[in-house]
Amino acid sequence: MTAQIIRRLLWLPFLLIILTIITLALAYYGPGDPVQVMLGPRAPKEAAEALRQQLGLNDPFPVYVVKYISKALQGDLGESYKYRGQPVGPLIWERLGVSAQLNLAALLIGTVIGIFLGTVAGLFRNSWVDYGIISTVVLLDSIPTFAITLPLLFLFAVRWRILPPGGWQGLLDIRAILPIAILSLGPMTVFARQTRANLLEVIGQDYIRTARSKGLPESMVITSHALRNSLIPLTTLFGLALGGSLIGGSFFMETLLGIPGIGRLAFETFLARDYPVITALVILTAATIAIANLVVDVAYAYIDPRIRAT
Repeated sequence: MTAQIIRRLLWLPFLLIILTIITLALAYYGPGDPVQVMLGPRAPKEAAEALRQQLGLNDPFPVYVVKYISKALQGDLGESYKYRGQPVGPLIWERLGVSAQLNLAALLIGTVIGIFLGTVAGLFRNSWVDYGIISTVVLLDSIPTFAITLPLLFLFAVRWRILPPGGWQGLLDIRAILPIAILSLGPMTVFARQTRANLLEVIGQDYIRTARSKGLPESMVITSHALRNSLIPLTTLFGLALGGSLIGGSFFMETLLGIPGIGRLAFETFLARDYPVITALVILTAATIAIANLVVDVAYAYIDPRIRAT
């Protein structure tokens, strides 16, 4: 297991370099001119050429890549094209905290509710309770985020005036209730269906029948044996979702509700062809997911001893 961890850690820098080169290639050879976006289509050619030279866009692509990677290794990710004069690192870090709080809270709430609903559905298999839970989960999973956000925003902020229409004042502010509730629906539906499927699979195993034949109370059979083992596969789902939650953001949610998070920043920079910010976001996302995946594999090995033996 130790050798596998070392191999994964050694492979991570190469993965990040490959993704960086691909992202820089899209920025370098892709459609559109960031200089034109920054200065406008009517900017003098001399000013545009000077800015292009300053940004290194006139350099050959290999030189462009080497310069970027060498600066990135020193902690310099460049300056934003859209937010002139602002370094990319602090700009992302400021937004990262907002999205991390929002998505982590939604993930935890959605996970707890989803596991509870999936357990109830599995214990009452093929009953009206099971059908009702799974039908509701499938319905919520099939509705896009914007189709839920707009009606709820209209009802709670406009019609009933219970919640503010948007903004962000921290995780404990009332403004956080609506986005957290909506974002928690995604993990809730995933964990509810997966918990039900795992629980039904575990209940049919021989060791569950053995535990019942020993005269153990049904509550102990379910909690100590069936439910505990059915939750082990969910470790992978939670770990990967956790990695995405720390750096992820909802484009539509944050833009519509005026939340200054990573999702809104990514949406704005994509439209502005702000390639330094886009490249940094891609690298950050890849690194976080890769590390989260590694942590999940290690945790899974300690949870399930059979994996340590392989």
